[in-house]
Amino acid sequence: MKFENVDTEKWIELGTEYGLKIIGAIAIWIIGSWIIKKILKATRKVMTKSSYEESLQKFLINLLSWGLKILLIITLLGTLGVPTTSFAAIIAAAGLAIGLALQGSLGNFAGGVLIMIFKPFKIGDLIEAQGEIGGVKQIDIFTTKLIGLSNKEIIIPNGALSNGNIINYTTEGTRRVDLVFGVSYDADIKKTKEVLMRVLTSHPKVIQTPAPTVNVLELADSSVNFAVRPWCHAEDYWTVYFDVTENTKIALDAAGIEIPYPHQVEIHKQG
Repeated sequence: MKFENVDTEKWIELGTEYGLKIIGAIAIWIIGSWIIKKILKATRKVMTKSSYEESLQKFLINLLSWGLKILLIITLLGTLGVPTTSFAAIIAAAGLAIGLALQGSLGNFAGGVLIMIFKPFKIGDLIEAQGEIGGVKQIDIFTTKLIGLSNKEIIIPNGALSNGNIINYTTEGTRRVDLVFGVSYDADIKKTKEVLMRVLTSHPKVIQTPAPTVNVLELADSSVNFAVRPWCHAEDYWTVYFDVTENTKIALDAAGIEIPYPHQVEIHKQG
C-alpha cells in the first residue's frame, strides 16, 4: 500500500506539472493564433492602402504567416519543456542551405519585390529592357512577361530586370519619332523644309504640342540630311513612323526634290 501511495503521488505530481504545461501551451496557441490573424489582417490592410500588387500581397502575407506560425510552434515547444536551441539551429542551417541552393531564385524574388514596390512600369506599358522591347503582359514575383512587337512572349527574370536599365515609353504618354531623310545638294533647303513640315502637320496622329521640327542634320557625302522629329501618343508610334516615311517619299517626289542614291567610288589600279 505504501508503494502504491508513492506511485499515485508521483503520477499526480507529473499530471499536475505537465497538465499545467499543456493547458499553458493550448492557451498560447489560441492567443498566438488570434494575434497572428490580427497581424496578417493589419498587414494586408496597409498593403492594400499602399497599392501593393496583388501577387506581392499574397506572397508576403504567406511568408509572414509561415514565419509567425514557426515562431509560435517554437514557443509552444519551449512551454512544454522541449529544448528549442537545437531545433532553432536546425531551422537556421536548413534555411542557409536552401538559400544557397536557391540563390538565383532569391535574386529574382528580391527583384520582383523591388519592381512591385517602386513600380518602374505597370501592366500595359511599353518598355525596353535586357535588349528586348514589348508591352508588359504580366508581373510575377520571379519573372516579368512581355508581348514583343511581333506578338511573341518574352519572359525576363526579375533579378536581371531590376538590376538593368529600363526604358519606359509609356510613362510620359507621348513619344518623339526620330527620322532622317536625305535630299540632293541641288534641292532648295527652305522648300524641302516646307514640304517635310507639311507632311508632319497633315498627319492626324502627329500632335502639335510638343511641336514637330525639321532641321538640317548634316551635310553628308552625297546628300543633305534632315532630322524630322514628329511627336505622337505612345500607342501611335509605329503608325506615325511608317506613315511619315511613306508620305515623305511621295511628297518629295511630287515637289521634284530628289532623294539621291548612295554613291560608291571604284578605284581601278593600272598595272
